[in-house]
Amino acid sequence: MKILVGYDGSAESRNALEEAKKLARALSAEVYLFTSVEGGQHAARQVYEGFEDALRCAKQDLADAGIPCEGKLSAQGLEPGEDMVQFAREIQADLVVIGVKKRSRVNKLMFGSNAQFVILEAACPVLSVK
Repeated sequence: MKILVGYDGSAESRNALEEAKKLARALSAEVYLFTSVEGGQHAARQVYEGFEDALRCAKQDLADAGIPCEGKLSAQGLEPGEDMVQFAREIQADLVVIGVKKRSRVNKLMFGSNAQFVILEAACPVLSVK
């Protein structure tokens, strides 16, 4: 089984990782960590380094727990939700786990939501975690 986790080091993504760890242990699953860099290759180098550090720490956390994992940092220039859905299809993920921020309906309507896009467009079940 393959569990894909949207991970950027934020509190929401750390919560998603914790849920994915529980599921991975129970289901003997492999975890794929995924970060999409907004702005693609035009993003500042320090943004990449921050995401690389976050992925490295999360991979170590999973390794320490005995959970097989892989990490991917994507800079295709797509919206993060679109990028994640595409990667989920590529690896044939069985489940996507994403952290969500509590936002007002007006804020979601005006700015959209990557989590909402993933929930609606992913080809597999999606678990959203607050």
